Amino acid sequence: MRIPTRIAITLTHSASAASNHNRSCYSTCRAVLVPSFGGPEVLQLHPNVQVPPLKPNEVLVRSRAVSINPLDTRMRSGYGRSLFEPLLPIILGRDVSGEVAAVGASVRSVSIGQEVFGALHPTAVRGTYTDYAILPEDEITPKPSSLSHVEASAIPFAALTAWRALKSTARITEGQRILVVGGGGAVGFAAIQIAVATGCHVATTCGGQSIERLLAAGAEQAVDYITEDVEVAIKGKFDAVLDTIGVPETERMGINFLKQGGHYMTLQGEAASLADRFGLAVGLPAAKVAELQKQIRYRYSHGIDYSWTYMRADIEGLIEIRKLCEAGKLKIPVDKTYPITQVREAHEAKDKKLIPGKVVLELD
Repeated sequence: MRIPTRIAITLTHSASAASNHNRSCYSTCRAVLVPSFGGPEVLQLHPNVQVPPLKPNEVLVRSRAVSINPLDTRMRSGYGRSLFEPLLPIILGRDVSGEVAAVGASVRSVSIGQEVFGALHPTAVRGTYTDYAILPEDEITPKPSSLSHVEASAIPFAALTAWRALKSTARITEGQRILVVGGGGAVGFAAIQIAVATGCHVATTCGGQSIERLLAAGAEQAVDYITEDVEVAIKGKFDAVLDTIGVPETERMGINFLKQGGHYMTLQGEAASLADRFGLAVGLPAAKVAELQKQIRYRYSHGIDYSWTYMRADIEGLIEIRKLCEAGKLKIPVDKTYPITQVREAHEAKDKKLIPGKVVLELD
């Protein structure tokens, strides 16, 4: 887990114009701040938040659309408290699509005015719910020209999470069998498309409302976990299981579906929760021990590899994701958009599960 350093978020009383210099930009802008943890009511849209000077490897992006990820609502509610509470106020948001407004001195891969998309790593303190987001050069790439900013903003964080599990950890190859537990969410849906594009045979579990969409994305079997017995409906063994649900029952089921030498990966690692419970000094080592114990147990009992998986910056992966998008092989549908001024309403809708799919905030 990357440990963030404090980023000063200074409120000012007057906005200044952005510099036209292509190496630095000093201004103020709107940003959604989280001054304390809680429900959607804690979100505060401030009109004049300072934009920090760029480091040599950083890019200033004029945000046009940012998507809401489950991590955003969990962080707002206090997930990762041990990490983020000393750094409040923080800015939520991981995904962004927009245009390059300025670049640091060493940046070469993108240029001023270019349309880009990307995602910050999970522990970033200054997120993307702002008119001007700052990302390291290795966390953005040119936006697929076939996608709008709204469409593009829904993709990077979820797709990179799936990419890390399937490509970096399991190293899936053509012809393998992949099971995605919880294919109806953004990470699961991205994982299905990445596996299909690799030439794998994919089965998935989901709610009944998602079956047609997942079959259309290339899954060979989509099982309604509510109305069917998954362990009866799905036959055979798999080379890799990505469990986006991560409860004890899905962990047991997923591991039993694996071949010898297979990979089980869960999104529900315990690092943040243990750190919140016991503090960073005790919680992070305890999390590592807990993961290691499971790795040893399942290696000896089932002959499989077990791992917690998280999104990490991966510029090569992001470039490949962009290529899949441009080829029409990867897309995450957006169910609803809100203006950034209605960020509280958007979070409330996600909290109450009124909108099952992706929600995107637009910045005019």
